[in-house]
Formats: sequence, C-alpha cells, structure tokens
Amino acid sequence: MGKHQAISLIGAPTDIGAGHRGASMGPEALRVANLAEKLGRRGLDVIDRGNLQGPLNPWQPPIGGYRHLPEVVAWNRAVFEAVSAALGEHRLPIVLGGDHCLAIGSISAVARHCRAQGKRLRVLWLDAHADFNTAEVTPSGNIHGMPVACLCGTGPRELIELSGHVPATTPETFRQIGIRSVDEGEKRLVREANVGIFDMRHIDEVGMKRTMEEALADVDENTHLHVSFDVDFLDPSIAPGVGTTVRGGPNYREAQLCMEMIADTGRLGSLDIVELNPAFDKRNQTAKLAVDLVESLFGKSTLIRHYS
Repeated sequence: MGKHQAISLIGAPTDIGAGHRGASMGPEALRVANLAEKLGRRGLDVIDRGNLQGPLNPWQPPIGGYRHLPEVVAWNRAVFEAVSAALGEHRLPIVLGGDHCLAIGSISAVARHCRAQGKRLRVLWLDAHADFNTAEVTPSGNIHGMPVACLCGTGPRELIELSGHVPATTPETFRQIGIRSVDEGEKRLVREANVGIFDMRHIDEVGMKRTMEEALADVDENTHLHVSFDVDFLDPSIAPGVGTTVRGGPNYREAQLCMEMIADTGRLGSLDIVELNPAFDKRNQTAKLAVDLVESLFGKSTLIRHYS
C-alpha cells in the first residue's frame, strides 16, 4: 500500500446521466458518513478537493438516443481533468458521484495515465447493470447506462475521444461483478464484445471467493486496478439509497469479502463511488455502508488475522 498513501477526494455532484434526480447529493452524503476521517484513521493522507462544477440538469427528453449529451460531456471533461491531475500528483483519486456516466471521464483519465506509465489497466465494475447500452438499443437514452460502451469506443464522439485515444479501453479490460439486470439489446452487445461478466448466477454457483479469484487472476505488479463501485451492486435490502434497485445483489458479507480481496492485491490505483442517491436512502445508511466497504477496500479487515 506504500505508494498509495495519498488520496484525493473529488466530488462530482450531478445526476445528469441518470433517470432519477438525487445522485447529485451523493458526494455530500459520503462526506456526512465521514469518508475522509475514516480513511485518515487508516493512516492515509486524504485531501478533499471539494466539488467539481458543471451544468445543472435540464431534465429534457433524449435527442438522437442521448439524454443531456452536452451536459454529460461537460461533467466528464471536468472529471477527466481532476482525475488526471490527482494521478499526476501521485495521489489515488476517489470520485464521489454522482451517477455512473462519470466513469467515462474517470476511466478515460486512468487509461491515459496507464498508457503513459506502461501499466496494464484492469477495471473491476461492481454493478447490478452492465452499462453497455448504445443510442441504438437504449430504452431510456440515459447515459449512465452507456459508460462501458463509450469507454470501449461505441458512443458519441465527444465522449469516446476524451482520453485522446479511441477506444479508451477494450472489453477485456473489464471484469463486471454482480450483474443481474441487462437490457435485451444490451445482452447481444455484451456477448459480441466479450466483456468479462461474473453475474449473480455465477456468484451464487461458485461463491464470491472463487469469483474474485477469477476476476483478479492475472493482476500483477504492473497492473493498475480501477474499481468502479456502483452502489446498486449491493442488495437493496442493505442499500436502499439508489435510483435503480435490483433485487438479489451481494449481501454484506459477500461485499466485504469482495472489497477485502481487492485490497489484498495491493494494486488499487483509483476508485469511483457512484449512484448513491440519498433521496431514496434511510438515515444515510447506504452512504455509511459504502464508506464501510471503501474502508475495507483500503485494508480494513473485518477479522483480525494472524499470518504466519
């Protein structure tokens, strides 16, 4: 963990890509749940860079299959610049979302950084949804359902070119974990692209331990691990504070194990926390749970273990 003692928190308070309002309040809810203090107690040097600025949500219908495209581009440019700056300062960026469309800017910045450093990028996409929609197949036009497709080179020019390299990433960069809701047209796209998907059925069949071993199998010292943590990854019974709940997600212990196994690699280099929607939450419990899991991602073990 030595090289990642320094962390930058980057707030991106927007629900511009979502189908419900409220994810714009996510960064503040994470701060209220004491994210900075709790990571600080783990011995990490945490700087909260405050919130990025961007256009308000105009709440308009989609145009040409995309909802709020100019605003989504503006927010993602801001995220791209902020994440690039943090990585340039050798700080680990944590993007406090905001909705999942922000991962386009975040991961584009990380991908550019990895190319410059000669590192291999691995993205762990913890989510109920595959987020591989395109303008042709999207049922809603909401861009938070499109970031993986955009990062793999399918999407509006302004979004796929953010990193200066098209595509920013390839499908084999991704390991998607916890998937349980994929739109009809999206299923075909994901299969054709050959995205690495460990859906809930896979987790049910082999368990979270084996699933994470498979997802992390070829991670080595030259790998930069980016975790894109959509809070709807978690089962809604423990995490009600999201706009798009899907029953049958990982429970508390499975989620803890997932985070601890990522921490054990020592390769975590960047993180998104997205789709937290306090408007649907109960007493900030989902934000508190997210912070608890992020602590585990940074090495807080739920058990005291003695390694001989």
